[in-house]
Amino acid sequence: MATVHLRIGDLVWGKLGRYPPWPGKIVSPPKDLKKPRGKKCFFVKFFGTEDHAWIKVEQLKPYHPHKEEMIKINKGKRFQQAVDAVEEYLKKAKGKDQVRIFTNLCSCFYLVSLENIKDDPHFHHFLLSQSEKHFLVILIIVYCLEKDTGSTSIQAADSTAINGSITPTDKRIGFLGLGLMGSGVVSNLLKMGHVVTVWNRTAEKCDLFIQEGARLGRTPAEVVSMCDITFSCVSDPKAARDLVLGPSGVLQGIRPGKCYVEMSTVDPETTIELAQVITSRGGRFLEAPVSGSQQLSNDGMLVIVAAGDRSVYEDCSSCFQAMGKTSFFIGEAGNAARMMLILNMVQGSFMATIAEGLTLAQATGQSQQTFLDILCQGQMASTFVDQKCQNILQGNFKPDYYLKHIQKDLRLAISMGDSVNHPTPMAAAANEVYKRAKALDQSDNDMSAVYRAYIH
Repeated sequence: MATVHLRIGDLVWGKLGRYPPWPGKIVSPPKDLKKPRGKKCFFVKFFGTEDHAWIKVEQLKPYHPHKEEMIKINKGKRFQQAVDAVEEYLKKAKGKDQVRIFTNLCSCFYLVSLENIKDDPHFHHFLLSQSEKHFLVILIIVYCLEKDTGSTSIQAADSTAINGSITPTDKRIGFLGLGLMGSGVVSNLLKMGHVVTVWNRTAEKCDLFIQEGARLGRTPAEVVSMCDITFSCVSDPKAARDLVLGPSGVLQGIRPGKCYVEMSTVDPETTIELAQVITSRGGRFLEAPVSGSQQLSNDGMLVIVAAGDRSVYEDCSSCFQAMGKTSFFIGEAGNAARMMLILNMVQGSFMATIAEGLTLAQATGQSQQTFLDILCQGQMASTFVDQKCQNILQGNFKPDYYLKHIQKDLRLAISMGDSVNHPTPMAAAANEVYKRAKALDQSDNDMSAVYRAYIH
């Protein structure tokens, strides 16, 4: 069983004597209160009560992963009031974090922009371009709308439905590709009442969704011919092209008015090529790559960046509400591919830097856990950093976003930079580390397995 690392500020379930587990927060003890001798313990302040106590570590559980379990076994009124107090605390804390992250991101963006215009004699007239505004807003949304991933996908989807008042479209939906991201998307589409027909190269992956009410398409062409709007989400540009242009592919099922939505993260050249062949047959095209992970896909909390046919974007409204937290439309086909590669370039480079910091801490005799504790109390604190680092320390590299895919995104982003003669030295350095990790057979592990490139 993996060790759970706890620290001051964490929300927990604490078991005290004969009482049931109760929600609380690990806090610093009063200076005059000595820590008991013996086993490791933490000082916990309980919600909904004035009680506080030293609790042994084996009597503590992290709050979010065990929330549903605890609610099922304790139905008392005082207990429910305590849980409500935790949720209220979380809302306030999230608001403060979003303001902090927003401020930090805006400051960073301003400094980068200032560096670019410092030699401009008309610098006092400087305004952000439309594309820079789009990038800034999406980057802020990606980080600020982080949602705790301890909740189940059903709960997340339900909350989306309640907040967004989703009425599923009466259009027939097709979905091609049931990988890490696609599976969560289809599950949420079905839960929100959409009529979905699925296809996957490995047919067995369709079985679970057929049991949940999806229909089965034998080929991509058949799915497109049966549906009004067909989404696809595959691994790379080659897979995206083959799906459309290959035998029994999407193009063979396209008729005037049929909509095709490309959700894969690919280069802009591939997107534009696919848009041209789809529209040449009278079809309507939208690109809509997503920012997120398997967990965020399961939770219906993806960020969707779309471009192409605006009317298709509007027709997909209920689908995007079911699968994501928010969506953007940013113009002509190719723009969303460019934006997503930039976002993933930033994320991939950041992950490599975190891994480098963890291994440097170890190499210089510093505690990696202490490094993480300090990091998560500072300005760079985020759910992403905490979860990835904890998984690294626990040796858990179960894929949430494949390492081979983030390396592909870095490679495509570097190529995009070359095409406009824009330097990408940070991404290039990170790319080399991911290539090293792939050589160590880490391709099918999580992107955080880039850590292993530094220790082998």
